[in-house]
Amino acid sequence: MADPVVDIEGLRFAWGKGPPVLGIEQFTLGAGERVFLRGPSGSGKSTLLGLIAGVLAPQAGRINVLGEDMTRLPAARRDRLRADRMGVIFQMFNLVPYLSVTGNVLLPLRFSAARRKAAGSDPQAEARRLLARLGLDDEALLTRRVSDLSVGQQQRVAAARALIGAPSLVIADEPTSALDADARDRFISLLSEEAERSGASLLFVSHDASLAHLFSRAVDLAAINTPQVAA
Repeated sequence: MADPVVDIEGLRFAWGKGPPVLGIEQFTLGAGERVFLRGPSGSGKSTLLGLIAGVLAPQAGRINVLGEDMTRLPAARRDRLRADRMGVIFQMFNLVPYLSVTGNVLLPLRFSAARRKAAGSDPQAEARRLLARLGLDDEALLTRRVSDLSVGQQQRVAAARALIGAPSLVIADEPTSALDADARDRFISLLSEEAERSGASLLFVSHDASLAHLFSRAVDLAAINTPQVAA
């Protein structure tokens, strides 16, 4: 059996000197698995994703991601692992407003030779393919500044950016909040298909429990998070 892509044990996290936010004894994400992590707003979902991505560091515990113990890696090594092997769809998108749609999708390839190689000999064509899969196939739209797009269109650009270059782990933080029900379900299906196509594991976070059936496994954050025990 392949090692888990994410393996968490004894995680403890608090903001500064505030009360504990996360206390997770065990959580795993298997290779190629598509997991839905649900929880209400303010429950610590985005914080957990930040810890898995190596943007945050816990006060205690072990977070093993893609064979690396994130709690032992220096910040520069965490940044390199994230650039080379993770695709992140941020809740606030984090798109570069002055770049074009295509320019935003290609951005990860500027920082990672591994993802640039995985994108193939024609990265522009791969960017257009991903955008078309996500319903953004208007050639005129591809050269527009991303700041001129609707919120829903920006979400799909953020998804294409996360997927380009075949990352091993795709993390999605509430990526369907601006989509209607039909568009949301199509988006998730395409996201899952593209992750499967590249062999990536997918961790999708949302407060909307109705999405759980679209994934191979659902996890309730409240069931695994006991911050009061960590106090």
